[in-house]
Amino acid sequence: MKTKKKYQLITFFLFLISGIVVLHTLNKRTIEINIADDNAIATVLTQQEMEYQIDIPHLKKSFIGFKEALGFKESRGNYNCINTLGYLGKYQFGKSTLKRFNIYNTKGFLKDSELQEDVFIALCSVNKWILRKDIKRKVGKKMNGILITESGILAASHLAGAGNVKKYLRSNGRDFNFKDAYGSNIESYLKKFAGYNTSFISANRKPTI
Repeated sequence: MKTKKKYQLITFFLFLISGIVVLHTLNKRTIEINIADDNAIATVLTQQEMEYQIDIPHLKKSFIGFKEALGFKESRGNYNCINTLGYLGKYQFGKSTLKRFNIYNTKGFLKDSELQEDVFIALCSVNKWILRKDIKRKVGKKMNGILITESGILAASHLAGAGNVKKYLRSNGRDFNFKDAYGSNIESYLKKFAGYNTSFISANRKPTI
């Protein structure tokens, strides 16, 4: 009988120890996941990881979700990317855009992720200022079956330039001939990037970096 009780005690303690180990492992994994989420903005993610990040509720329609989705579309989130037409960085800026913000050292720009994020916000501010009247008039309406939103307008401006987006909006969707060299057009960006919260961006004609 003593042997049986001793065996039961040993079994109980082994079960208790294994439970503690499992809980420790889960807690460690939770901490690792949280750390990864906190650093997600500064990390180049795979497509599967990026889709997972954008599906997280607190990112999905936030400004962070907006810029990460757009950055992934432009370059797969790669700060060092130069495409076949010479566009640079995570958000694929042209050299003329960089000159607007007094940036001439493209090699240094590619190495500076913080500067790239600042330029993206500044360009959104300029585009929002250029299109401020159109945003006020057109947001909430539909054109060619597409619901017009501020984030969609800002994304389309990033692709095509604010002037081309203005033509599209003021023609009520009739002037939609713009396509970039890879086949993307204004309507595809209006649709893909609709509904994000871009209220963080203030309209500014001459933002400083």
